Amino acid sequence: MVVTKRAVSSGGVIYKIEDGEIFICLIERTDREIWGLPKGAIAEGETPDETALREVKEETGLEGEIVEKLGEIDYWFYWKPETVRYHKAVHFFLMKYVGGDTASHDWEVKTAEWFPVEEAIARMSYKSEIEMVKKAKQRLASG
Repeated sequence: MVVTKRAVSSGGVIYKIEDGEIFICLIERTDREIWGLPKGAIAEGETPDETALREVKEETGLEGEIVEKLGEIDYWFYWKPETVRYHKAVHFFLMKYVGGDTASHDWEVKTAEWFPVEEAIARMSYKSEIEMVKKAKQRLASG
C-alpha cells in the first residue's frame, strides 16, 4: 500500500548584479544531471526564511540577504524506496548575494555556478523553478 506524506522545503533565488546584468546562482546536484535552485527541508524549529538562508549557504557556498518572498511551488512525487507518495511545497525567497564562494558548496552539489539570468532560465530543468527565476528577474528589473 502506498502512503501519502507532506513535505515542506525552502530555498532561494540568489542574485548579484554586475555591470547592470543580473546573475543567478544555480546548482547541479551530484545524484542527477539537473540544474536548479538551492533548496532543502525545513528543520525543526526553523522558519522558512531561516531554512532558505541555510540551504543556499550549504548548497552554493554563498551568503544571501533576503529581499522578499517570491512565492511557493508545490508538486507530487513518488519515492520508490519507501513506497511513499509525497505532496511537497517549497517556499522561495529572493536573496541578494552578500558574500561567500561557490567552491564552498556541500557534498550534495556537483557544482554551483553563476549564470546571466537568461542563460540560467535556459539551463534550468524544472518549469516551476524557472517561473521563480522569471519572477525574480521581473522584480529586479522593476527596481
